[in-house]
Amino acid sequence: MTKIENGTWVLIADGEKALFMVNETDGEDPYFQVFREEEQENPPNRDQAANRRGRFNDGPSVHRSAVDDTDWHQLSKDRFAAELAEILYKQAHKGKFDKIVLVAPPNTLGELRREMHQEVANKVVGEIPKTLTNHPIEEIENIVKSTLEAA
Repeated sequence: MTKIENGTWVLIADGEKALFMVNETDGEDPYFQVFREEEQENPPNRDQAANRRGRFNDGPSVHRSAVDDTDWHQLSKDRFAAELAEILYKQAHKGKFDKIVLVAPPNTLGELRREMHQEVANKVVGEIPKTLTNHPIEEIENIVKSTLEAA
């Protein structure tokens, strides 16, 4: 059972948007204050891809195989997670936070973990694999509190 303490940071992120919040009260009745927002424009892959999928010959026969094109949309999401990890590292290095809770969809959470510096990883007190970026803050507070208490 983890309680979110006063001063704990909460990062709510997905592949395109992130809210950096701090808990202004105790774990019994959390009150999250947004202090920074990050957003990137990431249109669907079909709008980013320039070419049709490639094809190649399978040797001397007439058979041809399709080649998957790069998923630019997913690549952009991964880069955004890396940017967030860099922001967290810089803030942790400056001593801006001692504890943080990460809330993101499983893929983004995994990418954040992969890119995260050890100094930040040591400050993570909870992870919630959910997409909450478009939820009202009050609802986010309740979901984070109940999920951490159940853990």
